[in-house]
Amino acid sequence: MSVVEALYQCSGLLAVLVLFATGVLILLLDAFSPLGRKGRLGSVAVAGTVAAWFAAWQSRTTGEALFSQMVVWDRYALFVTSVILAGALLVLLLSLDFQRREGAETGEYHALVLFAATGMILMAQAVHFIMVFLGLEILSISIYVLVGLPRHERRANEAALKYVLLGGFASGFFLYGLTFLYGATGSLTMTGLTAYLGTGGPVFNTYLLLGTALVLVGFAFKLALVPFHLWTPDVYEGAPTPVTAYMAVGVKAAVLAALVRTFWEAIPAVAPHWNTALWILAAVTMTVGNVMALNQPSVKRMLAFSSIAHAGYLLVAVVAGSQSGVTALLVYLLAYTVMNVGAFGVMVVGQRKGVAGEALVDFEGLGFRSPFLGAAMALFVFSLAGIPPTAGFLGKLLVFSAAVEAGYTWLVIVAVINSVVAAYYYLRVVIAIYRRPQTAEAGSMEVIELSGGERAALILAGLLTLAVGVLPQHFWQMARHAALVLG
Repeated sequence: MSVVEALYQCSGLLAVLVLFATGVLILLLDAFSPLGRKGRLGSVAVAGTVAAWFAAWQSRTTGEALFSQMVVWDRYALFVTSVILAGALLVLLLSLDFQRREGAETGEYHALVLFAATGMILMAQAVHFIMVFLGLEILSISIYVLVGLPRHERRANEAALKYVLLGGFASGFFLYGLTFLYGATGSLTMTGLTAYLGTGGPVFNTYLLLGTALVLVGFAFKLALVPFHLWTPDVYEGAPTPVTAYMAVGVKAAVLAALVRTFWEAIPAVAPHWNTALWILAAVTMTVGNVMALNQPSVKRMLAFSSIAHAGYLLVAVVAGSQSGVTALLVYLLAYTVMNVGAFGVMVVGQRKGVAGEALVDFEGLGFRSPFLGAAMALFVFSLAGIPPTAGFLGKLLVFSAAVEAGYTWLVIVAVINSVVAAYYYLRVVIAIYRRPQTAEAGSMEVIELSGGERAALILAGLLTLAVGVLPQHFWQMARHAALVLG
């Protein structure tokens, strides 16, 4: 490969290269920065994320496979990359003051966020299963360390240990599944698998189906699908809140992007064998997530079970198996990212060292103590519940419409019932926000003046939550053009 050709192919990885270079730069600056000036490293991470976003949109989406058919840069990858970078930017903005308050101003935190985003984007671009695995491991290892970064907090250490052990098993299942796929087809490129299997009727091959099942287990763990969800509430609750927000949105976006490519580009001939299984997974996941969230006294733990339920809604779009379904999935991913990071962001603002600020009682009277935070949290909770005219409503509407169009009416009925159930525990938060505390202990979450980064993150998340719901045409058009790439 000539230097010119290598540079041309690197143009499809500009966002990844910018993120990686920024992460390395932060580590170098951290090594030579005085202890009192490490807070500036967060600003470097924010600047690098913005630069990566501009680099992504300046790169030509040719759709050509790069580096020996390992990655591709197309509109689908561009949309998912934009969602991942939006989540990373919001989390970094929320982390600027959070790290200082917690006395944990370290450069590795910001570098690990960028490295995790690098792995997520590689998964979105991957058209070779080895690259999918590498992206999965890059993001997983980074998240493992981020979860356990508060070294002196017992619950963070416990959460990191649980995540590492169970994540290791999931990675083992995924890699073992790849060996069956390779043994059955002789290739691990998505185009190679498609060429071997053809695009005609369903193909039945024992080793191929077993390999697909093991790969699905790996994906299901990262998506927190039932019954691979048991780690989620404990890990989400134990991790630092900005990391929890990042896990909840970024990992789902990357894994779902890879899952859709797998079924659409690699093994479309095998997908019909798994429709019933995915149907059941989606129904059970959303039901278990919503039922378990009903009586949670901790808002953070409630949002953890809520993320399980939303994984079920997102899987409905995968079950639809149509371009409308992929379009709905992409719009829902964007909506889920901004509204979920926003909800966790309000919690980040309210947290103080030694005061958790995670219990439902801590939110009592928040709307009176801080009208901006109260209104922001109410907006994000309404969106999570799917109430119009928010982004969450549009996402669910598109997903349910695509599923009905594909003939999965009963699955949509189950999803609608679950949405009604979810409205109960979401509205509990809104009621608490605008209810005055009845005791001195209630509403102990003292909300101080927001930092610039926190205010920027919440305003940006709120505007996007409203924009996607009120003016959806532009976002829907981008998602539809991205879905057409897979057709």
